Amino acid sequence: MTAPFRRLSASFLATTGNAPATRRQRHNLPVTTTLAAVLWDMDGTLIDSEPIWVAQQFVLVEQHAGTWSTEQGLALVGADMHDTAVALQAAGVEMESAELVATLERAVIDSLRYIVPWRPGVRELLAALRRHDVPCAIATTSSHEMAELVADEAPDGAISVVVGSEDVTQTKPSPEPYLRAAELLGVRIEQCVAVEDSPNGLASAIASGAATIAVPNDAPLPEAGAFTTWPTLEGRMVADLAALLR
Repeated sequence: MTAPFRRLSASFLATTGNAPATRRQRHNLPVTTTLAAVLWDMDGTLIDSEPIWVAQQFVLVEQHAGTWSTEQGLALVGADMHDTAVALQAAGVEMESAELVATLERAVIDSLRYIVPWRPGVRELLAALRRHDVPCAIATTSSHEMAELVADEAPDGAISVVVGSEDVTQTKPSPEPYLRAAELLGVRIEQCVAVEDSPNGLASAIASGAATIAVPNDAPLPEAGAFTTWPTLEGRMVADLAALLR
């Protein structure tokens, strides 16, 4: 089945300055309570990849005779990759930041090629959104390549836009990733729901103006704030997401 939304990279539209007709048409629509799109964080939200990241951090640190802990790894959930590189360098990894990040991400990508560990309820909700013609995007601090891999494994046509770390000038907690995702989809951010699992991600989504859901995973989250907490996505429906805009 051919998806009605062509997957677009942020870099493509940035260089061409062109947008699909749907974007131009929607840009002039009045603000309503209609659910226009769902914007997803990736690591820890769409997929349970944090254990893979932590495991590969251990491998890299141990290769350089350093020391690492699970607590240090979990403290980096939702962090910019530069911050991750700095932490691993402090733990003994003697590599330049760019090489370190590339090595770490390659190891995680290779793991994801074997299996994508979807979080509970995610695939079902993505499929429901696809049936209701509600587009979805990934907005992540991980690479565009990794996000594309995950998008390709989603239910057919469910994820039509990917915004990776190299597609923005500022990563989370800046709102730019979510604002860019909404822009590429051609929708108003105020008509979007963002789904997150980390403090940095929540800060990014809330600052963007999207209605924000926190689905706890490995990272400790604030008990309250300008977001709604759902313990799991299992059993959730499109109507539950749309209700957050009313």
